[in-house]
Amino acid sequence: MSVQIYDTTLRDGMQGEGLSLSADEKLRVAHAIDGLGVHFIEAGFLGSNPKDSEVFRLLERESFEHAELAAFGMTRRRGVAASDDVALRELAESAAPVCTLVGKTWQLHLDKVTRVDPEENLAMIADSIGFLRAEGKRVIYDAEHFFDGFQDDPGYALRCLRTAVEAGAETVALCDTNGATMPDEIARATGAVADELADHATIGIHTHDDSGCGVANSLVAVGAGARHVQGTVNGYGERCGNANLTTILPDLQLKLGYECVAPDLLAGLTERAHLVDEICNVTPNPNQPYVGRNAFAHKGGMHVAAIVRDERTFEHVDPATVGADRRLLISELSGKGTIQARAEQTGTPVDDKEAARVVDRVKELEARGFQFEAADGSFDLLIRRETGDYEPLFRLEAWRVIAEKREDGRVQTEATIKIWVGGERYLRSAEGNGPVNALDRALRAAIGDVYPHLRDIELVNYKVRILDERKGTAAVTRVLLDATDGVDTWGTIGVSENIIEASWEALVDSLEAGMLPTRSSHSRTGGAPQPATRR
Repeated sequence: MSVQIYDTTLRDGMQGEGLSLSADEKLRVAHAIDGLGVHFIEAGFLGSNPKDSEVFRLLERESFEHAELAAFGMTRRRGVAASDDVALRELAESAAPVCTLVGKTWQLHLDKVTRVDPEENLAMIADSIGFLRAEGKRVIYDAEHFFDGFQDDPGYALRCLRTAVEAGAETVALCDTNGATMPDEIARATGAVADELADHATIGIHTHDDSGCGVANSLVAVGAGARHVQGTVNGYGERCGNANLTTILPDLQLKLGYECVAPDLLAGLTERAHLVDEICNVTPNPNQPYVGRNAFAHKGGMHVAAIVRDERTFEHVDPATVGADRRLLISELSGKGTIQARAEQTGTPVDDKEAARVVDRVKELEARGFQFEAADGSFDLLIRRETGDYEPLFRLEAWRVIAEKREDGRVQTEATIKIWVGGERYLRSAEGNGPVNALDRALRAAIGDVYPHLRDIELVNYKVRILDERKGTAAVTRVLLDATDGVDTWGTIGVSENIIEASWEALVDSLEAGMLPTRSSHSRTGGAPQPATRR
C-alpha cells in the first residue's frame, strides 16, 4: 500500500525562526528534496511576496525527476468571484500542475478572523476549487484547523471537506494547525473522514509539533486511513516546527511497510537531510532519528560487544537503509571489543593485549579531562601510539605566540615555530587573527611542501570548554577541533591549563589524523602520506 509524501519545506518550513533563503537557494533545496523521491514539492505561497514569485519563474525552466510542483494559495476573498480574485488567477496562470488551497473549517476563525458566515465559507471553498479545476489544475484542499473544528462541530467540519471533494479536490488534507491535538483524537477524526470520503478522494494529514506529537500524529492518521502526508525536511517550521518528514518517511516505509519512495532513494536520506541543513545554514541536530550523527552511535562496552555479534541487538534498522553510518564512541565505558571494532574500521586491527592497553590509556586520559567521543581523529592516533604504528609528521623544538593590542585598538598575533622533519630544521613565522590561526599558518608554511595533502585539510570548528569553573582563569581547558578534507570530517582534542597549548595539541592531531592513510588517499592535490624530498 502506498502513501504520497508532500514536502512543504519551501513554504511552511521557511516560517521557522532564522530561516530565510534566496530564490536560487530555494531552487537548490527543491532539487535536493526531489532526490528523495517525494511526490509533491510545495514551492511557496504564490503571489504573497516577490521572492516566491521569482522562485516559480525559475522553476518554470526546471525539471524534476520524481516530484510534481505545487503552488500554495487561499480560497477566494469574501464577496469576490473566484475568476476575479487576483491571487487565484495567478495560481491558474502558473506552471505548477497542482494547486494547494487552504480554507477555514473552524467556527472560531469564521467568527473572529474572516468574519464570514458558515454558508459563505462553503461557497468560497467550492468556487475556488471549481475555478482552478476549470483552468486545468489538480487541487489539494488544506482544511486549516480541521481537528479544532471537528472537536467543536464535527458535522460542519465534514461539510467543508465534502464541499471540497464535490468541487473537484483530489486530496483533502486534515491540518492540526496549532499542533495541539493528541494521537487518539487524530486517529478518531481521521477515521471518521476516511469512512465518509476515502472512496471519493485521498485523505491527507498535515501536523505541527507544538505538543511533540507531529510525527506520531502523522503515523496514526495513516493508520486510520490517510494516504497523503505533509511535512518538512528536518521538521523546520513555525513555533516548534512541522511534522518531520525525515523521520516520518523511514517510519512509514521501514517500520509500517508502506511504499513511499524507492529504497535506493531512501538510502540517500541522511545525505539529503544534511544538504538541506547546509543550504539553510542550520546546524544538523545530532540526536535526530535516522539521520542524526548520534542515531547509530554506540558508547557502552557491552552494547558494542553485542553490536559486533548481531547489530539487531541495539540498532532498530540497518543504518545503510537511510544512508547513515554506525559510530563507536570511545570513553571510559569502552571495553576491548569497542577498541577492536573501532581499530578494525580504521584499518589498524589490534589484539586483546593491545586493546587492553588502549582501554587503560583512555581511562587515564579521561580522568585528566580528555573526551574521545567527539575526537575520533585523536583516538585513531592514540591507537597507533599505543601499538607502535605511529610516525609523527615532525619533531617539535619550540613554538612561541605573541599577541599585541595596540593603541588604535587593533590586535596583532604572531606565531613562530621551530620543528624538525626528516633531519631538516624548519623555522617559520606567521601572523593570524588569533593564536590558533597564527600557529596553523606557521605550521603549514613549514611542512606544506613536504606533505601536500595538508593543503586539502581545513579547520571547520573550534570549541573551548572550561573543566573546573571554580579555578577561574587557572582552570584546565579542553579544546575540540573539527577538520575536513572535503570528503571526511574528524575531530581532535587537546587538554591543558594553558589554552594555547591545548589548542596546539588539537591542531597537530587534526593535521596528523588527516594524514593517516585512510584519509590521505582523498587528496585533491595528489600528495602522498610520506614526506617529499626537500629541495
